[in-house]
Amino acid sequence: MKILSTSADAQTFKIIPREYVTTATLIIRDDSTNTENTYSNISTSISVNHLEIQQAFSPVLVEGRFYDMILKNTQDKIIYKDKIFCTDQAIDQAQEQEYTVNSGEYITDTSHDNDFIIIWKKSE
Repeated sequence: MKILSTSADAQTFKIIPREYVTTATLIIRDDSTNTENTYSNISTSISVNHLEIQQAFSPVLVEGRFYDMILKNTQDKIIYKDKIFCTDQAIDQAQEQEYTVNSGEYITDTSHDNDFIIIWKKSE
């Protein structure tokens, strides 16, 4: 799975395709709305056994959505398939920065302690 952001600027990601090409067609399908966007004649580059793609998405990807990605060569054969998840959260497992659905939703109040008293009456 590739993780991309909502940025309108070009985003770079690396893949390991079935075939290394210099020109390809990228198809992105939104899983929520089932709409497809096709990006024809995108330029790719090879970077240490990876195919590097740099693409700006228009319309921009939507936060929290999943997308299907298909990459085709110039003969219209599929050379790569994957899923995309779109988020603007910083995700880096090495730094223990994990994705959370509730990011920015809750505010923790630490201005007071969380002590409480239990009054218990022994029954006779």
